Amino acid sequence: MAHLYLALKLIHILGSTVLFGTGLGIAFFMFMAHRSGDPAAIAHTARTVVIADAIFTATAVVLQPLTGWGLMAMTGVAITAFWIRATLTLYIFVGLCWLPVVWIQLKMRDIAAEAARKGKALPPRYHSYFKIWFWLGWPAFIGVIAIFALMLWKPQ
Repeated sequence: MAHLYLALKLIHILGSTVLFGTGLGIAFFMFMAHRSGDPAAIAHTARTVVIADAIFTATAVVLQPLTGWGLMAMTGVAITAFWIRATLTLYIFVGLCWLPVVWIQLKMRDIAAEAARKGKALPPRYHSYFKIWFWLGWPAFIGVIAIFALMLWKPQ
């Protein structure tokens, strides 16, 4: 039983690492591509980012609650515990920030690819999407850090 618990905990920790690390990496590369102002570079980066989100982030998003439930069941922690409720609330909040970001990345990718094909500058619509993407990222990252803190300190 101890081995199962430790395996589940390892998967849970790796999942949180993937969520945070992939998110941070995606944000960095998207921001740097945006700063270049080069529609072809932005389109290429956004294509890669969308794939990374689908493979890594989405997988971790599904695994986190599953491994979390398993750990709760094995340790007897009730879902009514403050830190569990707060963590779940933040997890939903972060997800509500992340879902539109994925859609926005698809839009930014398509707009940049079209601008690159036509040899034109990025249109104002791209820049509007980027601003929304940028500002949705901050509360999501802060939310993930808060989840880490709750999981570490487990306040009552």
